[in-house]
Amino acid sequence: MGKHLLIDGHNLAYRCYYAIAALSRSDGFPTNALHGWAKSVRRLLEQERPVATRVFFDLGGSEERRALHADYKAQRKEMPEALARQIPFLKELSLALGCGVVEERGVESDDLLASAAVALAGEGDEVRIASSDKDFAQIVGGNIRILLPPPPGGAKAGWRVLDAAGVEEKFGVPPRQIADYLALVGDASDNIPGVPGVGPKTAARWLARFPDAAAVLAGAGELEPERLREVVRGSADLLERNLKLVRLNLTLGARGEAGTADAAALEAFLERFELRSALAEIRGRPAKPEVGPPAQGELF
Repeated sequence: MGKHLLIDGHNLAYRCYYAIAALSRSDGFPTNALHGWAKSVRRLLEQERPVATRVFFDLGGSEERRALHADYKAQRKEMPEALARQIPFLKELSLALGCGVVEERGVESDDLLASAAVALAGEGDEVRIASSDKDFAQIVGGNIRILLPPPPGGAKAGWRVLDAAGVEEKFGVPPRQIADYLALVGDASDNIPGVPGVGPKTAARWLARFPDAAAVLAGAGELEPERLREVVRGSADLLERNLKLVRLNLTLGARGEAGTADAAALEAFLERFELRSALAEIRGRPAKPEVGPPAQGELF
C-alpha cells in the first residue's frame, strides 16, 4: 500500500502551454509546454512522494459519448499546433521522469484515470488526482483526493488538496451528487446543456432536499421556484442523457503500468530540448536562460 499519483495529461499540458507565451529551442521548435511540464511534474513528485505515478492522455475521445450527443465537446477549438507538436515529447519526458503513460483509443482519459483511481483506492492505496477538471469531484472520498493546481500568482502555495468536504464547499453538494448536479446545470466545457433556467445554487438547493436528479424529476411538482416545475418535467430525456454523459466510467480494467525514473534519459532529454533551467535544477547548478521570453507567471 502507498500513495499513487494520477495526472490528467491534457489538462496539465494545456496549463503548461498557456503559462508561458512562447519558448523555443534554438532551431525554433516550441518548448513552452515541455518547460512547464518538467517543472510541474517534478514539483508534484517532490510534494507528494508517490510510490507510483501515471499520466493519462486522450487518443481521440469517447465514441460512446459522441453517439449519445453529437455535439459533445464540439465547441472546443483544435489544439494549438505548437502544443500538438509537443504532446509526443511530453509523453517521452513523462517516461524519463518515472511516470507510466496510459492511453486507449476511443476511450476518454478521464474514464481511464477514474477507473484506475477507484481500483487502487479499493485495494487500500491513497490516490491523488492532479487535475482542475470538475468531473473528478464525483469520485473524491475515502482514499481519493484531488490536487488542484496553484492559483495564478500563488505558485509557492503548491498544489492544493481537495477532499470530500472541500468538494461540498466548492459545489454545494457532496461528491456522490456531483453527477446529478452536472446533469442539472450542464457543463459548458463539454458542450452539455443543462435544464433551462437551472443554475448552480438552484441545483444545489434541490439536491439538498432530493437524493439525486431522478428524485428531483419525480418531485418536480414541489420544486421552487414554481416557474421551473414544468421545465423540469419536460427535461426528463435531457437529464437521462446528461447523466450518461457526465458520469465517469469506473468499470475499465486497465490501470496502466507505473514507470521507473531514468536519470540519464531525463538529462539527455533536457539537453536535447535546451531546457536549461530544468537541467540546472537536476544538476544543482545556476540556470542559464532558455531561448524565448520569460514566463508570464509562476504557475507550476
